[in-house]
Amino acid sequence: MKAVILAGGLGTRISEETTLRPKPMVEIAGRPILWHILKIYSQHGINDFIICCGYKGYIIKEFFANYFLHTSDVTFDMHTNKMVVHNSEAEPWKVTLVDTGDNTGTGGRLRRVAKYVEGEDAFCMTYGDGVADVNIAESIAFHKKHGKAVTLTSVQPVARFGALGLKDTQIYSFQEKPRDEGGWINGGFFVLSPSAIAAVTDDAQMFECEPMEKLVVQGQVHAFLHHGFWQAMDTLRDKQHLEALWASGNAPWKTW
Repeated sequence: MKAVILAGGLGTRISEETTLRPKPMVEIAGRPILWHILKIYSQHGINDFIICCGYKGYIIKEFFANYFLHTSDVTFDMHTNKMVVHNSEAEPWKVTLVDTGDNTGTGGRLRRVAKYVEGEDAFCMTYGDGVADVNIAESIAFHKKHGKAVTLTSVQPVARFGALGLKDTQIYSFQEKPRDEGGWINGGFFVLSPSAIAAVTDDAQMFECEPMEKLVVQGQVHAFLHHGFWQAMDTLRDKQHLEALWASGNAPWKTW
């Protein structure tokens, strides 16, 4: 199975970091949060990634192009013009980096990588700025069991986001930022059937808005309820919280 990572946004709420690099490249414990996300999926046997690049996407490309330089000890022999990599950490990853535009909506980014998931029964999708100890394998099994187009991992964080309307596990109303706070929210970590992409009709659309609302009305969206750890890195305070968890030796998303 493949996983699509949305990594092209501007990250304006953490501009202290994102003036220099895209949000998914902001580091937690010396590694981009994007690396942590790929490690989460890899722990569940998913190692084929399609990364939707946008704002400063060349930095993401350079990271993977020079992956061993970032993660291993190296010796440069200037006389022979050779590089020797020591203790290389070879991840079992296949990473496809796709330029999906600087100002494209999340739905448009998904539509622009549709050809990379053609023929798949289902694929995973998440944002490039959040970590969790969600059981990806169980969410995939849940998706296959209910047979609808979308599985959305739902979480209950501190009440500062909008709520989902739920009946059992079927979502009957969806508001990304309503007036009321609390309850179950969109935690990302989707499992999608390729048919869900057809709900996106314009590259400017955010997948969380019109496309999701349309799919909810059609009864095509179910929630995978996650009661464990989840944290989005929206602000510098969020980054500092994640750094502190890692430094404490108790990073809940580190399941590898």
